[in-house]
Amino acid sequence: MLFRSLMTTKTFHIIVVSMVIVFTPVAAWGELVIRVTQGNDKPTMIAVAPMSTNGIQVLEDISAIVESDLLRSGLFKIIPRQDMLAFPQHLDDVYYRDWRLLGSEYLVIGAKLLIADEPTPALDVTAQKTVFKHRVTGTEAQIRDLAHLVSDKVYKEITGIRGVFSTRLAYVTAELNDNKFTYRLNVSDSDGAREQLVLESTQPIMSPSWSPKGDELAYVSFETGRPAIWRQRLVGGQRIQLTNVSGLNGAPSWSPDGSMLALVLSKDGNPEIYLLDLTSNKLSRLTRHFAIDTEPTWTPDGKNLLFTSDRGGTPQIYKLTIASNAVERITFKGNYNARPSLAPDGRTLVVVHRESSVFHIATLDLKTGRMLELTETRLDESPTVAPNGAMLIYATKQAGRGVLSAVSLDAGVKYFLPAKIGDVREPAWSPFLR
Repeated sequence: MLFRSLMTTKTFHIIVVSMVIVFTPVAAWGELVIRVTQGNDKPTMIAVAPMSTNGIQVLEDISAIVESDLLRSGLFKIIPRQDMLAFPQHLDDVYYRDWRLLGSEYLVIGAKLLIADEPTPALDVTAQKTVFKHRVTGTEAQIRDLAHLVSDKVYKEITGIRGVFSTRLAYVTAELNDNKFTYRLNVSDSDGAREQLVLESTQPIMSPSWSPKGDELAYVSFETGRPAIWRQRLVGGQRIQLTNVSGLNGAPSWSPDGSMLALVLSKDGNPEIYLLDLTSNKLSRLTRHFAIDTEPTWTPDGKNLLFTSDRGGTPQIYKLTIASNAVERITFKGNYNARPSLAPDGRTLVVVHRESSVFHIATLDLKTGRMLELTETRLDESPTVAPNGAMLIYATKQAGRGVLSAVSLDAGVKYFLPAKIGDVREPAWSPFLR
């Protein structure tokens, strides 16, 4: 895809889209359903005109995917198709007055889909000067990838923030049949589509963690009769069991450079934080305390770990400097703070927070000490932050079922991702995918 950006007026912008795709039909489906419950108070009005397919049968509506992506961000309000006065495909087809009457600030228009054997320029975004260029081609099996890429570029052009529509989610579902649970570790697009099964088991699966490149997962599985940590490639499915010691084996967390895992073992009688070198398989013990130390997560520079410990009497977040093993307490507000997840800026810490008897998701500004509760539901857990630091996803309960919910880090945007079947839990947001 080739992108060019050109502003036509101070208040109205046009984004022109044309795609080149080699058609190889493939089925697509999703198990998560998006329901936006709260958006930004002053959303940007945007229209996404239906793209022409030149009479070719296409399994997915690209424009609808882009609409859904932008709507899910909570920052945009979509002009309904039934309100559009025309469906322009080229700049010459656009009558600005028609779109201003609808209040649209931006218009996304698409040229026809073409069958091609060779990669050619596929997307133009025009205004008074070239802002960015990008080129990509794909097959019909990659239509959603191309649509998410369009959404990422539109989002970045308007907000200045890198889009995460092309990222993926990992999560665990639990389905009860005949008094027996079936657990599944799945990965999907960030909107829940194209769900793929990674592992199925009659024993619990927990704590998925993405590798920095997004091509592997580490997780906990009880399939051997006791907890063990596994490493699995997403392409090909090759798996390696990394731990096989007695007691607790849990909470794997990949280092930023992908060379190590931080994890929790109780092989010496107490849950402690360890490092596992993935090249040498050497274990190094980091904490030594009679309390429970668990749930490690890395700082972006790879020099520190944040973890949960009750060494102060109640679960709180502590920071461990790996070079010196020095430990300091980070959280003080509330009688419970756990499951630390750090935003990419290294400043915003997301935790499961309890002030009295209700568990909420909250953020803590590590520089100012300001804490902000983001959620109002009960039993919120397992927060995971998007790689652009704009949103987080967490597990919660809705109508007695486990669902995933998303909220912006300023609490201005919220949406749910319930599963069609069973409970869904243990979300993990992927890094940006290369």
